[in-house]
Amino acid sequence: MPRPAMPHHYRRRLGSSAVTKAMDLTADAAASAAMWRQERLQFLPWERRPEDVASPAQRALKDKLALVAGARIAASAYIASEARIFTEHLVVGEESWIAGHALVRGDVEIGAHSTVNPYACISGRVRCGDGVRIASLVSIVGFNHNFADADRPVHQQGTSSVGIVIDDDVWIGANAVILDGVTIGRGAVIAAGAVVTRDVESYAIVGGVPARVIGRRGETAAPSAPSIVMQDGVDAALKELASSAASQWQGILARHAMEDGYLSYEADGVRRPSMRHLCDAIEIAAGFGGLPPGLDVAAAIKKLAAVQEPETGLLPDPLRPPRSGAPLREDGLALYNILAIGYALECLGSHLPHPVAAIEDISPAELHDWLEALPWKTRAWSSGAAVDAMGTAFYMNARYHRAGINREMLFGWLANHQDRSTGLWGKPTEAEGLLQPVNGFYRLSRGTYAQFGLPVPNPDAAIRSVIANWQRYKGFAGPSWTACNLLDTVHPLWLLGQQSDHLRPNALGIAADTIVRAAAHWRDREGFAFAEGQPASLQGTEMWLSVVHLAALMLDRGELLPFKPKGVHRTAPVGLGL
Repeated sequence: MPRPAMPHHYRRRLGSSAVTKAMDLTADAAASAAMWRQERLQFLPWERRPEDVASPAQRALKDKLALVAGARIAASAYIASEARIFTEHLVVGEESWIAGHALVRGDVEIGAHSTVNPYACISGRVRCGDGVRIASLVSIVGFNHNFADADRPVHQQGTSSVGIVIDDDVWIGANAVILDGVTIGRGAVIAAGAVVTRDVESYAIVGGVPARVIGRRGETAAPSAPSIVMQDGVDAALKELASSAASQWQGILARHAMEDGYLSYEADGVRRPSMRHLCDAIEIAAGFGGLPPGLDVAAAIKKLAAVQEPETGLLPDPLRPPRSGAPLREDGLALYNILAIGYALECLGSHLPHPVAAIEDISPAELHDWLEALPWKTRAWSSGAAVDAMGTAFYMNARYHRAGINREMLFGWLANHQDRSTGLWGKPTEAEGLLQPVNGFYRLSRGTYAQFGLPVPNPDAAIRSVIANWQRYKGFAGPSWTACNLLDTVHPLWLLGQQSDHLRPNALGIAADTIVRAAAHWRDREGFAFAEGQPASLQGTEMWLSVVHLAALMLDRGELLPFKPKGVHRTAPVGLGL
């Protein structure tokens, strides 16, 4: 580099060697200062100057990354020379920077005014908005190793990626870990050391392992806040829901009452006649320790009992005739009414008048063939629903009529056909992942293991699968926020939690999240809708109250909700044994 000129009067005072020495010292000091500044920029890139961003070295680095790392980096962004970037696709927005010794690999987009500090690691498919602050030693892991097959080493099973989305104005503290499939809402704060395994709402402050809400930006705790209120407002949500439901359930039933029964919306949002509506009304009332207003109990028992066919014991809905020519046991309502009508009769102090011969009186070989023929690979939910009806038929027969050997046959088949790697029955599908087997697990285990008080095989694997499914669907937000999806998550976690503490903090976090979010969906004087965007209904009200009841039991807060299911979703096993 050219040496700076020395003033003339200094040259006269110094000899030629002294002048040369002074100039060398000045040049060395300048070079050292420049090197020192470059070292600081590796770790303190906020000290960058316009000339650093526009330097030939910075332009050359950006050109190189565009060529070898698929990068599109804004002209005002800054990439430290010691940053390690191995991406197939990278976008870095205006005024953003990546510090030295950070590792960025995979498919990554970072918005404007965002920062990645030294030793942070961003891997897989990650999308960051504007103004995101990523502290040192943060790990953002937008992929997972597959491990479902217990008979193969993990390193041979490849990887999968759902991806991570981080919205604008998010601060992620040092040593935090963000796992694949998570969405972090706008303005959220992730505390140092947190492990984020599920979505974070906008402006929430989360911390812990696994991370849970510990506050919200813009809110301050009232100095006299009652100590009884649990973290995340679970107790407050339960108490508010309890007060509304206990005072309004009779009026809600009256909204759907007809001269000869009840008419309400079903799971698809359509309002059509069905015997289920009367059963739902009876179950809601029984959950609060009462009866539907104005119900003639004797007439209701007669009406419900008349649905059962004496010969088969099945219960085709008289308001929804089965498909002509098809075997009655293939009619979903004829099977489901074993539950709906059977438990409604129990709530009224009665029972099915006939044994369910279609399930009890066939040979073990016929039952085996029936089970084998169910669509386990494509429709594990409906397959589990059939097993639920079978198990309930065996319970009704054993308690009120007669029991044969087919119950033992059923449990034997289940033991031999569970997928030990997932703890479920049936196979995931390409479109829905584990959703079908998880939902089928609820129906299957409800009518068998839960009903008879028997342990479920491989509970840890099943817990992992249920939680993984919940995470894949991001806690079931938007259209997937349905009573079915949440019931099929919470009931298995409640049931399996009685056998194992595996991933218990995750399960409890799901329970707390479900209570708070469900309570917010209660509609004053209308109850619950089955799904987001639908009208409130009897089915939705009964199922959501049962979901909240189960979640409250998981958190030891069951006493705060006066609704205690007495029918399909009751929690006490019958204890009939095998």
